[in-house]
Amino acid sequence: MKFEKIGVIFKPKADLKTLEKVLFALEKILIKRGISKAYTLKPIPETITVDNSLGEFFVKASPVDFIDSVDLLLVLGGDGTLLSSVRLLEGEKIPILGVNLGSLGFLTIVQVDEFEEALTNTLNGNYQIDERLMLEGKIFDENGKVLVEEHVLNDVVVNKAALARIMDLRLMIDGDFVSDYKSDGLIISTPTGSTAYSLAAGGPIIFPSTNVLTITPICPHSLTNRPIVVCSNSEIEITLNKMHTDIFITFDGQKGYRFSSQHILKVKKSERKALLINPKLKNYFEVLKEKLKWGER
Repeated sequence: MKFEKIGVIFKPKADLKTLEKVLFALEKILIKRGISKAYTLKPIPETITVDNSLGEFFVKASPVDFIDSVDLLLVLGGDGTLLSSVRLLEGEKIPILGVNLGSLGFLTIVQVDEFEEALTNTLNGNYQIDERLMLEGKIFDENGKVLVEEHVLNDVVVNKAALARIMDLRLMIDGDFVSDYKSDGLIISTPTGSTAYSLAAGGPIIFPSTNVLTITPICPHSLTNRPIVVCSNSEIEITLNKMHTDIFITFDGQKGYRFSSQHILKVKKSERKALLINPKLKNYFEVLKEKLKWGER
């Protein structure tokens, strides 16, 4: 695939010096290839554009025009910026190259000092696209009406406010009763999301291309409640056994909705996919070793 229409989304609170370095490198590479402009959702910060041409090279577009105008999306930020960018695309099959301007960056695998090589590889066709499984989460009322529908790349989480008591949850899979959980919540994650909240709660690391979903309890009050890995075609249903207050469903940690005993949460594989570009600088296990510091003492 030849990319000619480039879109850029950057972290709002990115370090300006680092952002400026990346944007200058991007402008230089694209102009050399005869690409005269790139598109953004937000204007480039004025402190960057005062003494250079970036303000003219990067064209601000509305969300609808932005999606229609790009065939490659560069995400400059952390994993949170990439997750919100995936939701913005609403299933449009636009590949994403993530550049890490944050701290950890499991999804934004390209570091700033690798950016020029990674982008050049990508524009030269030296890359692979990882199709990442996404989740469809719906909250229903007691009459079966859909109140909320979200599509996410990492996880759907049932959790509580800071002072809420322990939850009493019921888990069903494909209509079959699995278990009641007395815990601080449950995490339903994709293989991509296995290195996010689920990992912190004791869940397994799942290779990204594996077609499975993981259900991880948060601080369960029974040692026999362990993470469960199920087929990606499974439908997961969660309800509250008792009346609770201050319980929330969060989607990729960025959107949250109140959840009560009158609600039903159903989660399954989404028809949407996230297309993440790997510019062949490193494989998945190299990323894990880099981020998790495997082998270090």
